[in-house]
Amino acid sequence: MGAPNQGKNQLPVSTVQYLTFLTAGEEYAIGIGKVREIIEYEAVTTVPNTPIWIRGVTNLRGRVVPVVDLAVKFGLPASRISKFSCVIITEVMFQGEELTMGVLADSVSQVIELSADEIEATPAFGTRVKTEYLLGMGALGKKFCLILDIDKVLSADELLAVTESVADEASVQAPAVDRGAGAPEKQKAAHFEAGA
Repeated sequence: MGAPNQGKNQLPVSTVQYLTFLTAGEEYAIGIGKVREIIEYEAVTTVPNTPIWIRGVTNLRGRVVPVVDLAVKFGLPASRISKFSCVIITEVMFQGEELTMGVLADSVSQVIELSADEIEATPAFGTRVKTEYLLGMGALGKKFCLILDIDKVLSADELLAVTESVADEASVQAPAVDRGAGAPEKQKAAHFEAGA
């Protein structure tokens, strides 16, 4: 009797969109709310004294953005760059502030929608990723994608080390202050600027 009205008064099931991507042969997902944009993998500058999983930094419209190689972060061989490689620009929370980070992906797959009941708990075995980095597993046909908690993938201490290294590198690249030494170099520079 009540079957014809059965779904009309029910609240809609809330779903969340996730961007799926491949890294080291595994499919991962990040909540679309954390994804700012996807850019082509181009020039990435290596920064000394950063963790090995930091591929380097890239210039995003004048901003320095660290690029993380998740494969290395998860203890796998470094990602190989191909024509499908890209950087997923994400916003992660760090000490109450949003920090822009790039995640190197072998390729981007698709955007999927999952409801809470479609996300399976992460098993304590069988994944190469620490379970604290995962929100769960989403079904993609017969396979699963690992849904990353991108804020936890990079711990606060690691982020601090990265931001300090990038800041140190930026200060090294800034013009040095003349402290009396190097006066001949200063004269040479003035000579060339004058066009002589």
